[in-house]
Amino acid sequence: MLNALHGLIGWAPLGLPAFVFVVTVVVFFHELGHFSVARFFNVTVDTFSIGFGRPVAQWVDKKSTRWKIGWLPLGGYVKFLGDENAASQHDRELYERLPPELRANTLQGKPLYQRVLIVAAGPFANFILTIVIFTFIFMIVGPATLLTTVGQVMPKSPAAIAGLRTGDTITSVNGHAVATFDDLVLTVRAAKAGDLAIEYTRHGSSQIAHLHAGSVATSNLYGDHIHYTGIGIGALLADSNARFTPAGPLAAVGLASQETVGIMQTSLTYLWRIVTGQSGANQLSGTVGIANASKQAASAGFTSLFQLIALISVSIGLINLFPVPILDGGHLLYYGCEAILGRPLGERAQDVGFRLGLALVLGLFVLAAWNDLTRLNLF
Repeated sequence: MLNALHGLIGWAPLGLPAFVFVVTVVVFFHELGHFSVARFFNVTVDTFSIGFGRPVAQWVDKKSTRWKIGWLPLGGYVKFLGDENAASQHDRELYERLPPELRANTLQGKPLYQRVLIVAAGPFANFILTIVIFTFIFMIVGPATLLTTVGQVMPKSPAAIAGLRTGDTITSVNGHAVATFDDLVLTVRAAKAGDLAIEYTRHGSSQIAHLHAGSVATSNLYGDHIHYTGIGIGALLADSNARFTPAGPLAAVGLASQETVGIMQTSLTYLWRIVTGQSGANQLSGTVGIANASKQAASAGFTSLFQLIALISVSIGLINLFPVPILDGGHLLYYGCEAILGRPLGERAQDVGFRLGLALVLGLFVLAAWNDLTRLNLF
């Protein structure tokens, strides 16, 4: 228990600043999306806040928007004229008291299509941020191609029985040279007979292991137990075992877009599997998980830290599009109902939806926090 608690607070010296930086960047660009489109359509913005609670810093710009930084860096919000709270619930009584010229500058006073664009701008700002970060990484560093140094040998696998170890570098399979881990996988799968002569180097010495590919048990990306035919090794996930080839600007944008879409597809697939009972929810992570990941990424360098920002940014953008009242997607759901009905949903219906959405979000927050603490062996 004491060791686990030490692990929980151990990220503070480096992890806390990294965590605050990661969350602040992601939240700022999300709210900047709402803010920028709202200003474009002449919606009056009362408050632009990064963090919650009492402000540690604040100022007012020339358009009377109060910018503030709250002491609790766990989110942020943009509050428009006529909003009841930070979740942009409409304050009907305040709206009715406003003079007509000011009503025109509220979110609710704008045409439906403008409200949709303002709400959707936050998540899409996150997607754009992700693509921009990945683009610069692919231009400066380049996408990584894993080489053939072994990072993991699964217990009782063919590779383990044959004596392969972490740190060995495989050079050929049945006499066919392999330069990348993908080459290695394809060559092993193509060996129809199943008998393999694996040539590798260990501490500069060349050796050969004779083995037979077999059924290997492992877990996939979604935490499911699966079996595949192979030898039971994983690549070393380190820069020393990767080849980087910087891409040109256009190619980098294309690769960054593919990477962003891939993350979105993986996230949606996992959530669908949770809903349909195909996967457990034990891989969901919360504040502590992000803090620990921030510490590890900061320790690895700026590239890793910005990769984490990109990953969290696309995840936050995607989650905010879910049709859950209190999230941006919930507002878009209400606007969709308004478009169909020809009028806004009733105040009571919106209030009930808001309460249900808040309960769902809080439940997911508690579940994610429980998962984080369980990983630290606190329970």
